Amino acid sequence: MPISPSELHSSRTGDPLAPVVMRFPAVGDLVLLTVLLEALHQRYGKPVHLLASGEWTPLLLQADPAVSELRLVYSRRAPYWLLPSRWAARQWLRAHRGPVYLCDPDVHAERIVQEAGLPEDRLVRAWNHWPGNDVHWADWWLDVAQLDAASVPGPARRPVVPPRPRLQVPAVWHALTQQWLQQHGLHQQPLVLLQPGHKKTHKRGRIGTLQHDKHWPAERWAALIRAMLAELPRAAALVCGSSREAGLVQQIVDAAGTPPAGSRVINVAALQPTLQRVVGLAARAHSMISVDTGPAHIAGAVDCPLVVLYGSAGWGRWLPRSPSGNVQALGPRAPTPGAVVMDLDVPAVLASWRALRPRATAPAYAPEA
Repeated sequence: MPISPSELHSSRTGDPLAPVVMRFPAVGDLVLLTVLLEALHQRYGKPVHLLASGEWTPLLLQADPAVSELRLVYSRRAPYWLLPSRWAARQWLRAHRGPVYLCDPDVHAERIVQEAGLPEDRLVRAWNHWPGNDVHWADWWLDVAQLDAASVPGPARRPVVPPRPRLQVPAVWHALTQQWLQQHGLHQQPLVLLQPGHKKTHKRGRIGTLQHDKHWPAERWAALIRAMLAELPRAAALVCGSSREAGLVQQIVDAAGTPPAGSRVINVAALQPTLQRVVGLAARAHSMISVDTGPAHIAGAVDCPLVVLYGSAGWGRWLPRSPSGNVQALGPRAPTPGAVVMDLDVPAVLASWRALRPRATAPAYAPEA
């Protein structure tokens, strides 16, 4: 059972002089942020506090020893008087005396700083030190961890933290994933994961989805699935997504047609998907192919062999990192206006998938005798 935000808040208290990180992340941003959290944890010698947003934040960080107190703001755009979580954030920030690492540059984060009356000499404004698009997020977060607030400078030591995210995965998530796989008859097959959707899929309806730079049509996903299963005939292709993406995923499943004997194509988005299951599946999968989105960063953090398809944002700053470095990127390296995932063809994606190395440890499925 996932821990609730209120349970997490009440179960952890920390040093009021510990650093506070303010970041309101999407899933992928949060995975990348673990580099900064661990670096500050090591530098200051104490777990950090985090002011954030998103129901995924307490889930993914519930077992992370780098985080002590966590507070969520449930909306930054609605009027202040309507948002008890903003009232609580103001009081919580005022109760702390350590440095505050402000890691969002927008007016909404600035408004929270002003509401709390934080003095400028306690702030580390990370975006005043942004190095540009040539530097990966993980490398930049390590540099941000060395910055100091004027009135509360941190220790001079530089922590030894690898420039790659990591996730602390509760054992129960693995057990629940195994149970789910057994329930669907998938526990003895290699798993190939596909992630065609992203957080803006269907946000503006079907037209907006088709015109988005990360869109890759169902026919190409289906051709890719057929080719992969021809090479891994015992495997199952699990097409992932949120519940609202179940229709999009079903188009891909239908287009894939009848797979080779022994393999299966599954619409995971139609089976009450959970973030815990995404983590559990990625931790044991043979491989994953994804557009540039949060689950790709989760897969990288748990060392799933990974191919990621990029459009206009480019991959230089955003490429998921993994312990083994077993990640292939397709698309432009630098931000490229007008670039779209549609520019990528199936043979190129298939070639990148073939170039992935097998996992260093065997996936957790029981091979046939």
